[in-house]
Amino acid sequence: MKLLRRIFFFSMLTIPLAVMVLFSFSAYSSRSFGSGVIDGLEIPDDKVFHIEGGLHGIRDNRFRRSDSGLFEMFVQGAPLERGVFAGRLSRDLMIRQEQIFIEMMKRFVRNRLYRFFLKNFIYMFNRSIQDHIPQEFLQEIYGISRGVEGLNNELGNAYMRILNYHAAHDIGHMLENMNLVGCTAFSVKGDASINGDLITARNFDFYIGDRFAEEKIVSFIKPDNGIPFMKITWGGMTGVISGMNLEGLSVVINAAESGVPNSTGTPVSLVAREILQYAGNIKEAYKIALERELFVNQIFFVSSASDNKSAIIEKKGDTTEIFYPRDDYAALTNHFVGKLKGSEVQPDSDPVMNSKGRLKRVKELLESAEKIDEKGAVAILRDTKGVGGTDVEPGSELAINQYLAHHSVVFNNTLKIAYVSTSPWQFGEFKAYELEKVFNDFPGLDEDREISTHELTIEADSFMETDQFQKVKKSRDDGTFKPDDIRFRKDGLNI
Repeated sequence: MKLLRRIFFFSMLTIPLAVMVLFSFSAYSSRSFGSGVIDGLEIPDDKVFHIEGGLHGIRDNRFRRSDSGLFEMFVQGAPLERGVFAGRLSRDLMIRQEQIFIEMMKRFVRNRLYRFFLKNFIYMFNRSIQDHIPQEFLQEIYGISRGVEGLNNELGNAYMRILNYHAAHDIGHMLENMNLVGCTAFSVKGDASINGDLITARNFDFYIGDRFAEEKIVSFIKPDNGIPFMKITWGGMTGVISGMNLEGLSVVINAAESGVPNSTGTPVSLVAREILQYAGNIKEAYKIALERELFVNQIFFVSSASDNKSAIIEKKGDTTEIFYPRDDYAALTNHFVGKLKGSEVQPDSDPVMNSKGRLKRVKELLESAEKIDEKGAVAILRDTKGVGGTDVEPGSELAINQYLAHHSVVFNNTLKIAYVSTSPWQFGEFKAYELEKVFNDFPGLDEDREISTHELTIEADSFMETDQFQKVKKSRDDGTFKPDDIRFRKDGLNI
C-alpha cells in the first residue's frame, strides 16, 4: 500500500499521467452531473420555518438540537423530497462538516499540487459510481446536495462531492490503508442477557478530528417504500454506519483490511442503508449484501429481533460469507472471523494484530460478566484496558475505548430502543430513543421538547473525574495531541 501511494504520487508528477488524469477529468466534468437522476421529478421549494427554541421544520419534517448536544432530525416521503428536506434542515452542519473534511485532507496531503491531482483521481476512479447505487439513493443524495449548492465549487459540483463523500469510508482503504476506522461491536442474547433481550453494541472509531464528532445527528427516516429506521450520522450523509429499523433489525459496519481495488463499487454505507430500509430479518439482509459489489473488504454485523440472533456477513472481492456465532454472544472488530478468517492482505500486520487483541478483550469482558444489560454493554464500550486488564497507552488500538469514537451506541433490538452516546466520546450520557414512540411523536412536533426518554438515560462515566481522563482531555484542548498521529501509532498516545 505504501509503495502504491509513492508510485501514484510520483507518477502524478510525470507529464503522461498528468495529461491522462486531466483529460479524463475534463471529459468527466463535461457530463451533466446528476443527469438522469431526477428526470421528470419536481424539486420541492418548501422553505425551513422556525417553530420555537431550537426546533425547525419543513412540512411535517423536523430538526432540533437536544439539550444533550445531539441533533435530532425526522424526514419522510419520496427519495428526492427526503434529500431536499434533510439538506435544507441540516445545511449549517453540512457546511461545517465539509470544512472539516477539507482541513483533514490538507493534513494528510499537505502538498497543494498533490491534493489537486488526488481530487481528480478520485473523481476519475469513481466516474461510474452512479451505476452501482440504486436510483432511490442517488435522488436522495442529489436532494441533499441542493443544500450546499454554490459552495466550495473549487472542489467540484455539489452533487458529485456529496456522492463521493459517501465513499470516504472506502477510499480510506485505498490511500495506504490509513486506519481511519478501527471499530468494535458485539451482541448478547438469551442466557448472556439479563432480561433475555437481544442487545447489540458498537463503537464507531472513525477519526478525522474531534470537531467532526461534535455535531452528531440522530436521524429518523420514514421512506415512502421500505421500513422506517433510525441512524447515527452527520450532515450530508445518506448512508448508514450504525442504525436500527422498526422491525428491530440493526446493522453496523466494520472495515476489514483491503488491497487496492481495480474499480469502483457501491459505497458500503449505502449497502448498510439498503439493508436497514429493506430487510426485516437476517436472510433478507444477507441477500442484499450478496447482490451488491463493493470495492473494499467489509464486515456487516446484523442483529435481528425476528430471528433473535446476530450474524456476521463478510465480503471480500466476489466472495460473501455469513457466520452465525454458536454462543449467546457475538463479537467482532476489524478482521475476518468466519470462513474468510486469515485471508486479509496482510494477516500479520499491526492493524490486524491490534484488532485481534481488541476482540480478545471484548470476549474476556463478555465471559466475565456472564449476563449483560444495556448499562453493562456501555461499560464494555467504555473499557480502556488491554487484554487481561493490562494498562495500555490512551489511544491504543488494543483498547476497546480509544478516546476518539465518533459515536457509541447500544441497541435493544427486542424492545427497539437505541441508546446513543453524547460527548466527550463514549464517556458522556447515553440518551435513549424508543423508536416506536419517536416515530409517533416527532413528525409535526409543535413544541421544542426532548424526544428521548429521560428515565432510560444511562449516566455519564465517573471515569471523567480521574487524572488519566483529565490528562487526555487537556492534551486535546491545548493542542499537544495531534489528530494526525493517533491512527498511525499502535502503542497509543504518550500523554
